[in-house]
Amino acid sequence: MRLRCPICGERDVREFYYQGAAVMLERPAPDAGEAAWDDYLHLRENQPGDFEELWSHDAGCGAWLKVVRNTATHEVKSADLAAGGKG
Repeated sequence: MRLRCPICGERDVREFYYQGAAVMLERPAPDAGEAAWDDYLHLRENQPGDFEELWSHDAGCGAWLKVVRNTATHEVKSADLAAGGKG
């Protein structure tokens, strides 16, 4: 699989590190309550199809990417800099 880094261009996936679901960018407020934090930390959709993921370009520029990938076919639909990322 190949990912397109907005800074470095298309690269082999081995240059990147999977960081988890992009929902991690939607962190609750510190005082949001136990239920909000439990949902944020532990509950994830696990359906086949398009899914937003976070990847970091560890062997490259170090940028964090928000990648939309089809989990059934592994087709990468888009890769953009993640909000608040290093890139």
